[in-house]
Amino acid sequence: MDGGGYVVRFENVGLRYGLGPEVLQDISFSLTPGSFNFLLGPSGAGKSSLLKLMYLAMKPSRGLITLFGHDIAITGRRDLPALRRRIGVVFQDFRLLPHLSAFDNVALPLRVAGVKENEVRKHVEELLCWVGLKNHLDSRPPTMSGGQQQRVAIARAVIARPRLLLADEPTGNVDDHMALRLMHLFEELNKLGAAIVIATHNESLVERLGHRCIRLENGQLETETVTPSVSRLDSENAA
Repeated sequence: MDGGGYVVRFENVGLRYGLGPEVLQDISFSLTPGSFNFLLGPSGAGKSSLLKLMYLAMKPSRGLITLFGHDIAITGRRDLPALRRRIGVVFQDFRLLPHLSAFDNVALPLRVAGVKENEVRKHVEELLCWVGLKNHLDSRPPTMSGGQQQRVAIARAVIARPRLLLADEPTGNVDDHMALRLMHLFEELNKLGAAIVIATHNESLVERLGHRCIRLENGQLETETVTPSVSRLDSENAA
């Protein structure tokens, strides 16, 4: 990987909507392969906006964003889809396709990538069973609970082993046991070298796992390290 070995690099990035004030100011940070990061901050601090910049849904008002070594400002439109395919996103509103089953929603990234159908079935069934949806392979999103839809969205985001995973409140609709189980899934993807960014309000979960924190305050970033209150192994066993 070029670009100094970074998955993502922000340099003095600012973002404003229309003619309003900047909601993000002079944001500078970098993410390396295999890093695990929690994105914290109060509601309205700009966490979702920061994630949108990282998955190319928005362009900054100023500053430099480098993604997988590519300067986004000069990357051609035809090259952007290939970059996006290296990113998995868990949206806060799920964004599942309502006319497709849970199985087909999760299978979509693999089918787009041209994976053979027998491999698609094997991996999708295995992952949906792992997140507790063994009996919902054929269910469509409108018939599922919010927590079930959230787990489908997470499975879809990780199925293709993205190099960068961005998750906006991925445990907001599940109980503590399932939250830990999902975090274990993210950690397994992280062990394969993916950079992980999870926006969350669940600070007890953050303290328990003890990964790097990126905290948004008044449109600016502060970085800190949290010491886990229990070991990572305890978290895995609990899941």
